[in-house]
Amino acid sequence: MKVIDIFDVVYGVNLELVNCNETSSVSNSVNFVSRTSENNGVVARVSLIDGIIPHAAGTISCAASGSVLSTFVQHEPYYSGRDLYVLTPKLELNLVEKLFYCYVINANNYRYSYGRAANKTLKDIELPDEIPEWVYKVDFENYYKAIKTNVLHRNLELDTFNWQEFELIDFFEMFAGKYINKLDYESGSVPYISTSDTNNGVMNFINQEPEFPENCITIGKVGVTTYYQGSKFLATSDVTVLKPKGNFLNKYTGIFITTLIKLESKKWTYGRQIRLGDCKELIIKFPVKDGAPDWGFMENFIKQLPYSDKI
Repeated sequence: MKVIDIFDVVYGVNLELVNCNETSSVSNSVNFVSRTSENNGVVARVSLIDGIIPHAAGTISCAASGSVLSTFVQHEPYYSGRDLYVLTPKLELNLVEKLFYCYVINANNYRYSYGRAANKTLKDIELPDEIPEWVYKVDFENYYKAIKTNVLHRNLELDTFNWQEFELIDFFEMFAGKYINKLDYESGSVPYISTSDTNNGVMNFINQEPEFPENCITIGKVGVTTYYQGSKFLATSDVTVLKPKGNFLNKYTGIFITTLIKLESKKWTYGRQIRLGDCKELIIKFPVKDGAPDWGFMENFIKQLPYSDKI
């Protein structure tokens, strides 16, 4: 069985994004799907164009060139860019079955390259005669829900030109962690944060009472290893703990802020470590609104990233 046996395969509307009006509005606009292999193929939100009808929700987009055979179920009406084909099922297919065919089509991408497109051969790609039983046991629904949640209407971009510098000490109380001898604790459930550059800095889970509350940031003195801590924890003496002075910090703003702090790592080495006193002098550039850090922008920017619902 071939693609053409199951789907009507038609060339898309073949628009250029530069000729479209990108917008952050949900009304009178649609997703713009390109040949990318990321973000379900969606690269922007664009205004509707008179005389050009969007492709229907529930159809499948497939890139014939670029990221060849990047194939996705589109959950909303959409416009398509260059070399994008639209696959409409000839028979009734549920979401799981559509996702399976996307997977099979994409699995053939090794046959192509940037210089060898699939324009002429897409219709003839072989598909299984039957959908295996195991497909119906895979949690495709939650997978698709995650993709649908994270298909971004790309209206938030990082333009750092107008960002302003702020002292971190203005927004955080800062404390040093404490050394705990290994002989004084056993395995438990409380995270013990170190300077580790893996596992969110967690060196161990121990049976001590936590010293620091949830919703903090930790900075390890070696390598500026910086993490958001979402649960109560302990920290070694090599770690500086940042406790927010207001209610601006959450897991989304925390990830944004930790990323900015990590950019300072080039200033510090094993021989020049960042300690509590150094952290109190840190100056970080933030996006601003009305002269203050724009915490809302930071939160929304992280929320729009692919798979942010998994944070």
